[in-house]
Amino acid sequence: MASLFETLSVRSLQFPNRIFVSPMCQYSSEDGFANDWHLVHLGSRAVGRAALVFTEATAVTPEGRISPQDLGIWQDAHVDFLARIVRFLDSQGSVAGMQLAHAGRKASTAVPWKGGSPVGPDAGGWMPIWAPSPLAFAPGYQVPQQLNVEQIQQTVAAFKQAAQRALRAGFRVIEIHAAHGYLLHEFLSPLSNQRQDQYGGSFDNRVRLVCEVVAAVREVWPETLPLFVRISSTDWVEGGWDIGQSVELARRLKPLGVDFVDCSSGGLVPNAVIPIGPGYQTQFAERIRHEAEILTGTVGLITSPLQADTIIRTGQADAVLLAREFLRQPYWPLHAARAVHQKIAWPEQYERARD
Repeated sequence: MASLFETLSVRSLQFPNRIFVSPMCQYSSEDGFANDWHLVHLGSRAVGRAALVFTEATAVTPEGRISPQDLGIWQDAHVDFLARIVRFLDSQGSVAGMQLAHAGRKASTAVPWKGGSPVGPDAGGWMPIWAPSPLAFAPGYQVPQQLNVEQIQQTVAAFKQAAQRALRAGFRVIEIHAAHGYLLHEFLSPLSNQRQDQYGGSFDNRVRLVCEVVAAVREVWPETLPLFVRISSTDWVEGGWDIGQSVELARRLKPLGVDFVDCSSGGLVPNAVIPIGPGYQTQFAERIRHEAEILTGTVGLITSPLQADTIIRTGQADAVLLAREFLRQPYWPLHAARAVHQKIAWPEQYERARD
């Protein structure tokens, strides 16, 4: 059985360990552009020897941003600074990954430290916002407009074009964000998708958009490079999206060219009761891994090196994704290797502090 510091091969890539930096919104962009904050934030985790460093959820359209301060890749001008970040990540031996996203009905909100509530055009936000059905996320949120079929196809094209730009910037992993109550997840769940056309109703119809986005991205994403999809494995609400549907979705995504399912949960509705605790989502990664026979990653309250190593050694997932713990400890893999008695190459500039 593998361990936390064993390599992981996916298509042509070999990740030096199984520790990945989960996408974490920084709310620090202007007009979608990356800047020095993103370089230092992402670069620090590469210096810390994370095997894969993901950007935050990166919007494929301006109206697909969660907040006006989100990172974007909807125009060619976004590529240059992103390429600078990729070059630094590469220089440290990390793989650069980009998560492509559309916020759907959770778009146009303030940054968390300003309350995170919906904002209108007078505060830098925008109207309308878009979703599969005209159902607001929560009281006080804008009621979104329903996407028509032509607009859905334009959204598919936006993901495809964003993947092409990511490739030009040098990224070697793409993750399609279909979790946390954002647009693609909204199509998956019957709680947010009440359409009566080919994109709503039955399971086959509700997964159609995700499958179309995957197929479109894989058309332009090289066969040699991995494609990930992040899902919410369950809505944690009766009658919503659940683990059984997630397993079946993973089975369908694999022949479309998806290599890895990043297993999170929740985010679709504000009233979900979630039994949060250390490793509370590993059960989903384990079940999808075994039943769909696809590589999986797990995320959520993974903080201890022994905990992370045990997840890998017991076959619960093929990789662990850390978020808040990487905010607390950018060099977490260096400390984790010592804790579980494994070797890891420190940056030459830091070797003097190793012992």
